[in-house]
Amino acid sequence: MTITLEQARKLLTSDLSFTQLGFSMMLTRLKALYAKDSSQSTLQNCTSEINEFLGKFKVIMSVDYAAISKL
Repeated sequence: MTITLEQARKLLTSDLSFTQLGFSMMLTRLKALYAKDSSQSTLQNCTSEINEFLGKFKVIMSVDYAAISKL
């Protein structure tokens, strides 16, 4: 369960809602970070962190991952 850089960019620049509070909180923090510095390296770091979270919590993230897959 991994996302691409493009999917991560869409997550960081859009206002989508998710069922998992922890995921939403992490995205809020990453959105602020990406808003301050929208460089490729920041995007890669954010993508890695999102993928790590999705991998760690893949069992409970299936509904949210399905929504992300459509991006």
